[in-house]
Amino acid sequence: GGDHTITYPILQALAEKHGPVGLVHVDAHTDTGDTALGEKIYHGSPFRRCVEEGLLDCGRVVQIGIRGSSYDPDPHKYCREQGFRVVPIEECWMKSLEPLMGEVRAQMGDKPVYISFDIDGLDPAYAPGTGTPEIAGLTPVQALEIIRGCKGLNIVGCDLVEVSPMYDVSGNTALLGANLLFEMLCVLPGVKTL
Repeated sequence: GGDHTITYPILQALAEKHGPVGLVHVDAHTDTGDTALGEKIYHGSPFRRCVEEGLLDCGRVVQIGIRGSSYDPDPHKYCREQGFRVVPIEECWMKSLEPLMGEVRAQMGDKPVYISFDIDGLDPAYAPGTGTPEIAGLTPVQALEIIRGCKGLNIVGCDLVEVSPMYDVSGNTALLGANLLFEMLCVLPGVKTL
């Protein structure tokens, strides 16, 4: 629910209990901006704030599906400097993401991991009901490969954000979001599935 700002206080609480956590972040945007309209806390900055507070185990952060315009000639520089793995959408086009998720599982190991899924990580053809859509995104099948690829990780929490009902005329975005949340519940530790 809500915009991506909600992930910031969730990660504050989780880090208090578990220490810095790994992050599987699916999004069109890195959400590592510094300020917008003079504000340091907004939906484009949660992961920069998390880095500043030591909430993330930066060597275990992967951002998948990143794309869109930028005001910076090197828009992923900050993320790389922190040790994040950035997977731009071009590396996802026209392929299964199962091999990528094998690499992600190895990177995350058995330490605590959080999944944060922005619905705009998907192409707006599938999920138009969001405030910052970007063309050429992930497919629903790839979204399932990412989530199901997290099975076996020490997942301590997850979210799905940025569904905006007023832009979701068909209801398809909400349907997709609800199903992706169900899939996240199915990969939590200790959940038995068929």
